[in-house]
Amino acid sequence: MNSLRTVVVCLLFACATVVSPASAVTPGWSALPVPAAAPPVTVKDLAARGPGEAWATGYEHTADGLRPMLHRWDGTEWSRDATFPGAGEQGWLGKVQFVGEEVWIFHNRAGEGEILRRSADGWSTLPLPRTLRIYQDFAAAQGAAWVVGEDDTGLKVLHYDGSAWTTQAVPDDVHYVMGITARTATNAWAWSDTSTGATVLRWNGTAWRDAEVPLPSSANVHTILLEPSGRAAISGSQHTDDGVRAYLMTWNGHAWRTTYPPLGGTYAEALVRGPDGALWLPVRSDRAFQSKYARIHGSRTTFSYGPERANAIDVKPRAMARAGSSLLSFGTVEIYGSKPNLMSERLGG
Repeated sequence: MNSLRTVVVCLLFACATVVSPASAVTPGWSALPVPAAAPPVTVKDLAARGPGEAWATGYEHTADGLRPMLHRWDGTEWSRDATFPGAGEQGWLGKVQFVGEEVWIFHNRAGEGEILRRSADGWSTLPLPRTLRIYQDFAAAQGAAWVVGEDDTGLKVLHYDGSAWTTQAVPDDVHYVMGITARTATNAWAWSDTSTGATVLRWNGTAWRDAEVPLPSSANVHTILLEPSGRAAISGSQHTDDGVRAYLMTWNGHAWRTTYPPLGGTYAEALVRGPDGALWLPVRSDRAFQSKYARIHGSRTTFSYGPERANAIDVKPRAMARAGSSLLSFGTVEIYGSKPNLMSERLGG
């Protein structure tokens, strides 16, 4: 009888181990191979349209200067794309946007700004109406695009309405526009530096106005995430007497809510809404051989690590994107004795 009881208990324990919810539903990050570039490399952006299409941009540091770098994810693997105009010239690639069926990418081509556009017919370019000394950011939506930066005369907000470029005015107290994003042609947001500190601006289709977002005192804005659902999120850092802390503001369509997740000294720019409904971003890792990610859901923040990488001394995912039911990250990894090269990781999928 005791022997039979022992067998039954062992079988129950074995079954519980096999179907344990923790082991069955908790996914882990996995490493994705990426074609090597000329190190050291810098990653600028990552955007995905779905599980079978994502684009990552940046540049290589070569002996002749910076050289643009573009990689594409097809749902199975990463490959390098060198077919776009100016691929072999000096310059760099910035933000990626999806406009209808096209892919739009900002391109600094030997100091001249242009927008690369990829359609079913291949690549084409949309030149800017003037050369800027600094190209700060780029945003696009169906029927509109913006490029913000500076030339020798000061701040410039360049606007494309689908047929022509114009220069848009901003409120008089705006000294610098640090970033821009758009949901539609008549709904764009920008974060700027003014005489009273950081301010969020909003384009309503007619003019740029102060969006009257109640930012924390002494705060900087790192990014604004606009979602098709109407939700929005702002991440940044706040300077306090005790140092710098990260903050997160979320908009539910009616009111702003501010929290202070424990993100340490993270520059909270690569903010993305995951397939699980939570907000995700890479954070500064306390392990040299592994990346680290934060998951923010309401007032709760949890962390997960990427796969262990042999001999790694610095693993830095720089950008994230939702690709269907998975999350993709793209960045750099420095292996002992070599310069930083490309890395990518995936959660789920």
